[in-house]
Amino acid sequence: MSNQRIELLAPLTGLIVPIETVPDPVFAQKMVGDGVSIDPTSNVLVAPANGRVTQLHSSHHAVTLTTTEGVEVLLHIGLDTVMLKGEGFKALVKEGDNVRTGQPLIEFNSEFIMKAGKSILTEMVITNGDKIAAYLPANGFARAGLTPALTLELVDLAAPAPAATSDAALSEPVKVPNPTGLHARPAAVLANSAKTYKSDVKLVRGNDEGNAKSVVSIMGLEVKHGDEVRVKATGSDAQAAIKALAELIRSGCGEDCGPGVPAPAPKPVMKPVAKKPHSTDPNVLAGVSASPGLAVGQIFQVKQDVIEVREQGDNAQVERRRLDDALKEARQQLEALKAEIEDESKAEIFAAHQELLADPDLLDIAISGITNGKSAGFAWRSAFTTYADKLAKLQNEVLAGRANDIRDVGRRVLRLLAGVKEAELIVPENAILIAEELTPSDTASLDRTKVLGFATTGGGATSHVAILARSLNIPAICGIEEAVLQLANGTPVILDGTKGTLRKNPSQVEVTQIRDKQAALAKKRAEELASAMHPAITRDGTRVEVVANIGGLDEAKQGVELGGEGVGLLRSEFLYLERTDAPSEQEQTQIYSDIAKALGTERTLVIRTLDVGGDKPLPYLPMPAEENPFLGVRGIRLCLAAPEILRTQVRAILRAAPYAKLHVMFPMIASLEEVREAKAVIAEERAALGITADIKVGIMVEVPSTAVMSELFAREVDFFSIGTNDLTQYTLAMDRGHPKLAKQADALHPGVLRLIAMTVKGAHTHGKWVGVCGGIASDPLAVPVLLGIGVDELSVSVPAIPAIKALVRKLNKADCVKLANEVLQMGTAAEVRAKLATLVD
Repeated sequence: MSNQRIELLAPLTGLIVPIETVPDPVFAQKMVGDGVSIDPTSNVLVAPANGRVTQLHSSHHAVTLTTTEGVEVLLHIGLDTVMLKGEGFKALVKEGDNVRTGQPLIEFNSEFIMKAGKSILTEMVITNGDKIAAYLPANGFARAGLTPALTLELVDLAAPAPAATSDAALSEPVKVPNPTGLHARPAAVLANSAKTYKSDVKLVRGNDEGNAKSVVSIMGLEVKHGDEVRVKATGSDAQAAIKALAELIRSGCGEDCGPGVPAPAPKPVMKPVAKKPHSTDPNVLAGVSASPGLAVGQIFQVKQDVIEVREQGDNAQVERRRLDDALKEARQQLEALKAEIEDESKAEIFAAHQELLADPDLLDIAISGITNGKSAGFAWRSAFTTYADKLAKLQNEVLAGRANDIRDVGRRVLRLLAGVKEAELIVPENAILIAEELTPSDTASLDRTKVLGFATTGGGATSHVAILARSLNIPAICGIEEAVLQLANGTPVILDGTKGTLRKNPSQVEVTQIRDKQAALAKKRAEELASAMHPAITRDGTRVEVVANIGGLDEAKQGVELGGEGVGLLRSEFLYLERTDAPSEQEQTQIYSDIAKALGTERTLVIRTLDVGGDKPLPYLPMPAEENPFLGVRGIRLCLAAPEILRTQVRAILRAAPYAKLHVMFPMIASLEEVREAKAVIAEERAALGITADIKVGIMVEVPSTAVMSELFAREVDFFSIGTNDLTQYTLAMDRGHPKLAKQADALHPGVLRLIAMTVKGAHTHGKWVGVCGGIASDPLAVPVLLGIGVDELSVSVPAIPAIKALVRKLNKADCVKLANEVLQMGTAAEVRAKLATLVD
């Protein structure tokens, strides 16, 4: 007997859009169910099949129809439209009504919805997917009630169950090469790969198995270095899944496991968790070094707030939507946290938190609780605490440390569900924080003007809190003796993050010695700040412009205060990200003009046009997923493919011309054709606006072809700015974010330095200037080489401006030229770094 098929007709007239491309992870990741989306041109939602209205949302933006075959079809008008609380929607049916195909269900005001900043993309998804054997979505333009939009093949309940082994597969044993086993990072790589297969995939270790599509489930198996695991899969692509995933495990899941596959360590005998360090000195409490450094301050105890939630919920659909909304908001908060951390590798900690928000095992437990009548808050708390407690009991320190991450992200969602804001941590001056645990979110948001260091009784050197502390240069201790929790607020202490000790009641001699060390460093910084307004001129008279890389008005003002001679890179994408609609021309004009006014007419303002793509997609500019977004449609390629976005931005930029020395810069230029097409847009819009001010046009040099052809490009543009981060990864063919290759993707590689030298030579041949706006411009080690190569401008992170200017004033250009000539003949980045390390104090 063949499976029964039913057709669901389009509920609206419009373009059928794949559900995976919807700019809302709840739908795109099929957390609600599989189906299709429609970008509508009509405004009356109609029934896609005969059935009964089994649920009508109180805001009338969504309705569930159960067909005569028992298929539950959720029709959801727009994204985030629940926030409109019913305004703009009119229900034409009520719960319990029997409806016919094509019958109107809901009328909505699309103009009002869009003016409110909401998308009207409408989703048709199946919420009881266990009844569906196959989904066959249509494509193209559909007419409401007439065009089939989704064909469903129902599970044939009358057919005999297939033999258990007919589509099941089990891999051969695979030894895990990862030195610390399958901890969070390799577990995430494995889970993401497993999710690409339709089959049910399990990871088997001995008699235990876990969901291979769940990071938490994989970590819960506590797979250690040298353990043997198998991949078990059941489904249509089972063989392909076990082959690919077994090989992924064998290769280390993207983690550097050393040369070859290391011999497995002997299986350790099960033993109790190691005791914490303990000091025999009554005035010293011992722990584990989490972040080096010294701090002299006063104790301030931090207590965690209690979040109350009710146990019983409303109906399951309401509670599920509450959970979905909270997960989405939490994901956006984490995205904002990532953006605040300059070190991309540390920002990935919060990317891992985002991954936990979509963990299928966590969601399954929460959804199960909701189904059993619990509130979303109660069910979610049960889910994340269950898993956090499970991980905390593991003997692997790395995995046990991730329990804190689960509690962190869990509490973030719980606060949203409970409708409470995170309590603001108000600390006194010179504070040494003491806590049982600090979360990564707590650590990333510490007030560095008041917090000098911290110590926690939990955690370890491998925890994400420790990693963040090191990136923020905050001395820290983890796993310290619990007696620390009894210290009164205000107790004077010396925290030695390097040794992992906290000294109570220090002597004046000890305090003096540490204060002297800190004072020397502070003096140097003060001298740099005092001379920050002086020009950056080498000892033999060469002027170098030191300007700022910024992402908004506040950084522009701070850059001026710290002696910045302008802005060498305004990342304009800050206006486009974290929103559901494109910024208007008026909004862009205002912010560009405000930044220009903050700089003044004597300073340069270089505005880079929108630089996004497959790696940084925009919700309101749907893009197909790309296998390698860094080699896909991004930067100028995207803007030329979406000319109205480019033209709107160019007009807004041009209107800022009266307020600063305006420069427009195009990213990801790889060909002369792109430059000419982009310049034409500027010329046309400039003529239309009647702008007569002198506006310079330049390009980012991020692609080797542009560096090699620099002399030809220099005939077309007014300046170059070298983005060393991208230039490095494209030159070395190494993803700078790859966990195994990131350390080798070094901008001081001789190959990269030679391309920089080639760029400078080509530009200077035609009298054009060259800046560097990539990471090495802020690196004191690299500055002498860049000056020696002939770079005219250094665009650096705002806090680095005084130090880089002070460094330039100490250098002799002639010596820098000799140095550059020497390192350009070297063969490795290690040789270059070794040479430079001897020159910079």
